[in-house]
Amino acid sequence: MHMRRVSGTTAHDNGEDNSLGKEVESFLSDQQQFSCVNDLTRVNPVTTTTVLKCLQARYAIDVFYTNAGCSLVAINPFRPVQPLYSQELMKEYHTAAHLQELKPHIFTVAEESYRNVQSQIPLVNQSIIVSGESGAGKTWTSRCLMKFYATVAASSDVPEGSITVERIEQRVLDSNPVMEAFGNACTLRNNNSSRFGKYIQLHLNRYQLLTSASIQTFLLEKTRVAYQAPQERNFHIFYQISKGATQDERREWDLLESAHFCWLPNSEKTLEEDCFDVTREAMTHLGIDCFTQNNVFKMLAGLLHLGNIQFCQSEDESQPCELEDLAKGFARTASRLLKVPGEQLLDTLRIRTITAGRQRQVFRKPCLKAMCETRRDCLAKVIYARIFDWLVSVINGSICAPTSKWSNFIGLLDVYGFESFVENHLEQLCINYANEKLQQHFVSHFLKEQQEEYAEEGLEWSFVNYQDNQTCLDAIEGNPVSIFSLLNEACRLNWTSDARQFQSRLEIALSKNSCISRDKFKKEPNFIVSHYAGSVCYRVESMVEKNKDPVPPELVLLLQQSQDALIQRLFPAEATNSNPEENDTKTQAKPALVTVVSKFKGSLEQLMEILHSTTPHYIRCIKPNADCKAALFRKEEVLHQLEACGIVETVNISAAGFPVRISFGSFLERYGLLKKLQKRNLKAPSNQENGFSPDTENAFLGFFFHSCKKLLLSTAASLSPSNTLHPSLLVLAEPGWLVEVGR
Repeated sequence: MHMRRVSGTTAHDNGEDNSLGKEVESFLSDQQQFSCVNDLTRVNPVTTTTVLKCLQARYAIDVFYTNAGCSLVAINPFRPVQPLYSQELMKEYHTAAHLQELKPHIFTVAEESYRNVQSQIPLVNQSIIVSGESGAGKTWTSRCLMKFYATVAASSDVPEGSITVERIEQRVLDSNPVMEAFGNACTLRNNNSSRFGKYIQLHLNRYQLLTSASIQTFLLEKTRVAYQAPQERNFHIFYQISKGATQDERREWDLLESAHFCWLPNSEKTLEEDCFDVTREAMTHLGIDCFTQNNVFKMLAGLLHLGNIQFCQSEDESQPCELEDLAKGFARTASRLLKVPGEQLLDTLRIRTITAGRQRQVFRKPCLKAMCETRRDCLAKVIYARIFDWLVSVINGSICAPTSKWSNFIGLLDVYGFESFVENHLEQLCINYANEKLQQHFVSHFLKEQQEEYAEEGLEWSFVNYQDNQTCLDAIEGNPVSIFSLLNEACRLNWTSDARQFQSRLEIALSKNSCISRDKFKKEPNFIVSHYAGSVCYRVESMVEKNKDPVPPELVLLLQQSQDALIQRLFPAEATNSNPEENDTKTQAKPALVTVVSKFKGSLEQLMEILHSTTPHYIRCIKPNADCKAALFRKEEVLHQLEACGIVETVNISAAGFPVRISFGSFLERYGLLKKLQKRNLKAPSNQENGFSPDTENAFLGFFFHSCKKLLLSTAASLSPSNTLHPSLLVLAEPGWLVEVGR
């Protein structure tokens, strides 16, 4: 079997029989040498080639996890491996006396974090950062981590409140299928791609039981509701209701098989995520009753009908656009499901309202066909975004307890992976910016700070070179001029959406930054950003408009007049003052423009503050091939990912550095008692009074200090390598004893 895997891979590189034979022979030799290496720091020498061979040899024998110093490398098997995530295996890792003796696994990282929450002095919150390209397995990894904590947090006995704890744990697990149904979609690279970022905090009480949780989300790709790239799909929930709803429900929502919806492409493709019953059951467990569920699904069906409203440009531009024949029926159904007046819906989509002059005169101007379609898409996106935010608030209300009931947390970060498509827009820029920030966190926390710490301590240290992505971040978010600042300036000053002018401004302002360039062979305006994971070309067209994310006020007013109770909650009517004098426009301050990149940058900065305040653990997910096929390891694709995320540099630093580091204050607090015992014994009465001879007393003290040394070494071995501290502080030298904790 292994021979077939190798031939399938190497034949791609060289079809000649002789080369193939040498490749197979070399592979068998590497497999014997590397397959048993659990930690890449044990590879000698540590090079890109040896690390790659080790991962390939382990993947060939179905071993998918390998330690890489402070991080864990997880290679996606692209097939179910149920025994690898069983309840029995979870308990084995949870009850292990020495985790380092078990095979590398995501459960090792999970258990280390779990133990660190209570064992560290002072108590430090933990974060597990799951990163990797789109399709590398981040969502599955996060799902398994949550399952692990829900299992081990329920394994201890607690005097009271155990029923409540179990209910919270189940709700935490039920949040997964709901968030994935409404926030994930099938893309070219991943059948279950997260189209939003989430940071989940699992709160633990003093018994280390899971008492509550909270979810923070950012940058939902709401444009996917109205636009799907070729061969991609909309959010899972749309396919779930169209396939899994009952016949009566589909009849009520007009989702019969004969209807074709523009916003439901590739519906013939059946995925594991198309399970509507799982989503419904999870929503019920989260406290969302059947009536509210059906109300949500009815609104989503209304969005599908809204997408089928097609316009025809009128010959007289002073007249509103006409509707295609079939579109009239879809418009009636959409208005019925959203419970808004049909005529008012069409008027809002086809006619825009302009208020001008000191007298605040209102003018109604018919929209061109393109503008009508834009307003239709905008209406669908704002409804879906409000539904998603409401759903997150409901989940948080169901799983979150008052802060007084929990003391510390373990955070799980699952974000969209690095993306590079044929066409990349503002969404991809924000997604890749988030990955840049996480890479910088890793570089700053481990590759940079740890080496500087060794130098400050006066240790002999040869600096390991690494790729610092600060220049790229300066180009995207830096001050005073960056891509984000230019986008915000264009929105604030209301510049005309001229893509070529914006491209010129970008080139002039960032001409000194080596990470910014342009593809001169493309006709449309563009710019290239050299990210840590590769260069990506972005289209400038419509980027400024997307950054504004404008919602015409008449669309909001239309939804505020809906007779649907949930829509009324999502779009509450704003309080208006009946006194005209108090509503004078001169006295009203114009609200500040909050752009997409400003909002996203702000939420990401808050996330980074949380991460910096916790002890981080890294899981690097690797995609073995772009085709998402099992038992296929393409070396060149894996090599690119290893180079991009700095795995080899991480291994080199971990191999040369000190695996265990704790602060001097924490060290004294933990082991200070031993020092006091030593001094007390040294000041003990004479041997005539206590009956000990000098030889017996020295032998006793020697045995005692030897036991202390064994205790320290045992404790150090059980600590996580991520508990980094000054190496020199691991040496406690006092008259009479010396304990050194090192590799």
